Amino acid sequence: MSRYIALEGIDGAGKTSVLVALAERLEGEGHDVVCVREPGGTAVGESLRDLLLEGPPMSAWAEALMFAADRAQLVEEVVRPALARSAWVLSDRSVYSSLAYQGAGRGLGIGRVRQINEPGLSGTWPDMVMLLVVAPEAGLARQEKEDRIGSEGSSLLASVAEAFERLASREPDRFVVIDAEQSLGLVVDQAWAAVQL
Repeated sequence: MSRYIALEGIDGAGKTSVLVALAERLEGEGHDVVCVREPGGTAVGESLRDLLLEGPPMSAWAEALMFAADRAQLVEEVVRPALARSAWVLSDRSVYSSLAYQGAGRGLGIGRVRQINEPGLSGTWPDMVMLLVVAPEAGLARQEKEDRIGSEGSSLLASVAEAFERLASREPDRFVVIDAEQSLGLVVDQAWAAVQL
């Protein structure tokens, strides 16, 4: 059974809302659930989050390497220990966001971004990735507050969305693709059904 589940998608896809709903259902069934977010989730990660999402302009590689550093700390400090005690880990974003945003969106190359993340992950990849699909314009309209990356507009998000779809097609056993333009209730129900497979 999948216990490390990442919620993925472009800005405004509804990842956080679905994650909270899944956590409540799992906890309602008596499971130990750890919810994390990227960037963030550790003292190091929260400091990096401020820089990455609210900080000054930075080079594409600086951005990619900071995301990788954040993720390495999160996996070491939180994710791996939680999985070791048989807890469920629900993650708001994962390494797949870096592959899509920095690899494709920033043009660094999905393979190269994968390479810089692999040492820090040491094989700890999500068992399941729930890809919430929404049109870039709809995702931007849902945002309450734009961060540094989300403020770059629909052209970046369009290339990121396309990259997510390519990643899902390459790894069909890992990805569950859900139409996130449906009502939140329907999206949560479909996500819950996937968790129970």
